[in-house]
Amino acid sequence: MKAGGGIREHAATVVVAALGSLFAGTLILFTGVLGAALDPALIEGSGTFKLTLLVVSFVFIVIALYVGAIVTANTFATIIAGRTRTIALLRLVGATSAGVRRRVAAEGLVMGALGAVIGFALAEALCAAAVAIGPGAGWLPQGREYPLFDPLALGAVVVVALTTWAAAWAGSRRVGTVSPIAATGASVELRPEESRGRTARTVWAIVLMALGACCMALGVVLGLMAPLALLVSFFGGLLSFTGIAIGAHLVMPPLLRLTGRLLGRGPTGALAAANAVRAPERSSRSTIGLVIGVTLVTMFAVALESYRTMTLAAFANDPVLAAELDSTLSITTGVFTGLVGFSAVIAAVGLINTLSLSVLQRGRELGLLRALGFTGGQVRGMVMLESAQMTVAALGFGILLGVFYGWVAAQTLLGSQVGLMAPTIPWPIVAGVVVFGVALALGAAVAPARRAIRVSPVAALAID
Repeated sequence: MKAGGGIREHAATVVVAALGSLFAGTLILFTGVLGAALDPALIEGSGTFKLTLLVVSFVFIVIALYVGAIVTANTFATIIAGRTRTIALLRLVGATSAGVRRRVAAEGLVMGALGAVIGFALAEALCAAAVAIGPGAGWLPQGREYPLFDPLALGAVVVVALTTWAAAWAGSRRVGTVSPIAATGASVELRPEESRGRTARTVWAIVLMALGACCMALGVVLGLMAPLALLVSFFGGLLSFTGIAIGAHLVMPPLLRLTGRLLGRGPTGALAAANAVRAPERSSRSTIGLVIGVTLVTMFAVALESYRTMTLAAFANDPVLAAELDSTLSITTGVFTGLVGFSAVIAAVGLINTLSLSVLQRGRELGLLRALGFTGGQVRGMVMLESAQMTVAALGFGILLGVFYGWVAAQTLLGSQVGLMAPTIPWPIVAGVVVFGVALALGAAVAPARRAIRVSPVAALAID
């Protein structure tokens, strides 16, 4: 097995690690700068304020790392599928599955560390630029000494690298199922019946989704009596969403089949629709990260918008206070949505990379289509329709989940004050998510589609 497997395979891992480190480092460093800007006593008097900002930053950093870990694990699972034959050959000459898996995880650690260092350097550069330009531009008070370094930012680099390593280990779990006899075949994905046959994973997914749904329903009911029921709903949402992520091989294929009906009845659309469900593991890996990103953005936006509506209803008799709350909550909604939106960008990187890797690994299939008479334009259209199908399915499912989770959070928190209320949907933000998804579907397919039409039928059919 080639060390690193080629930078093309690991480009997304480096990018995701860099984005995670950039996000974490920027939040930590700018927390120090903001503390110095608002408190003349600098460090002596800003401890509580800085701690509060760090706690808020920690929540969003964990969200970004969570999404990044899922994207990285899915990326390595796709890489493993493409290395089936190489891994089988190593097993044939005596390598153990644990040894091969350690080598794959080491790749994740190296690529994660590389990306984390790049992200940290960019965060430091952004902080230095802000401190240099800010006072003159009026963004920051003049005459202050602003910190340009925080040890916590280096800690974020370590955490990102270790998270990538752990995700690579999790994504390489299929190594143990590759037998030496597979050395006689090519790279393969699990067939639909094999994917559905993973009993333990399926049972856990169903149990977590059912338990989470019950906890959220209980939280909404208890929320009519006390706001502390938010804790019940929070754990319910965490359990149910984890179940959805684990059971993506069950949830996403039906949604993809439904979306595939929108692609038309021509040969190109029919093949694109079939390809998306023929390898459910690959399609699920491509879409679930984007589902998570869209769900998070929509959930925070709906929760905050519903919270604002419910709060204004509760203080309807005090217009002055209601106006102040409205202004404050509008700003908070924009800031929080922007922070969570960074996780959607990380998820988008995962979709682009998985689609690119799948095209690289399907050279023989694409060559066969060309040999059967498909034109380059038809092959390109098929790849682009596959991307559109997965993006539309992820967008629709993520928006529905986000609206539901956001409403549950707001309803549980303020149900005791206002009773049951319908969710308030911030349509501009939802529209922005949809536009982002459409742009992603087009952008994600450009490079893979261009690569697909360059496949020579003769060369592709000669692949073992």
